[in-house]
Amino acid sequence: MTRVLFVCMGNICRSPLAEGLARARARDAGLDWSFDSAGIESYHVGAAPDPRARALARRRGTAIDDLRARQVCREDFERFDLILAADRRNLAALQRLGPAAGGARVALLLDWTGLEPQGEVPDPYYGGEQDFEQVYLLLERAIDALLDPPPRA
Repeated sequence: MTRVLFVCMGNICRSPLAEGLARARARDAGLDWSFDSAGIESYHVGAAPDPRARALARRRGTAIDDLRARQVCREDFERFDLILAADRRNLAALQRLGPAAGGARVALLLDWTGLEPQGEVPDPYYGGEQDFEQVYLLLERAIDALLDPPPRA
């Protein structure tokens, strides 16, 4: 089983959308993968995802209403095989928190999936519904690439 943690700032927009998408796509593909999400900051610990993210996920068939925000912890580096950050700020925080050697691989989501070297998933929190929609479409592509990577030369 491959265990993946998606990380964004507060764990109420990007990372729960990625988690919901990944769960649905892996289930549909019959893959034995495990997914979770967390935030770098503790702003929203215990809160449900942003209402705009929940509504979008429901419309797209990847409901995330049951998820609750949590903060990344040191144990995550042992529990997961791969920790994927939404942006460089989150990546830097993960690199500071993680062990010097060993543990989960840590990378940018878009870079890891080959969609965009050093690319970032923009934070839609201060935007509108169209910003959430754009993030969802980007995450769809990233999750598809994560679960069905092209052959490596």
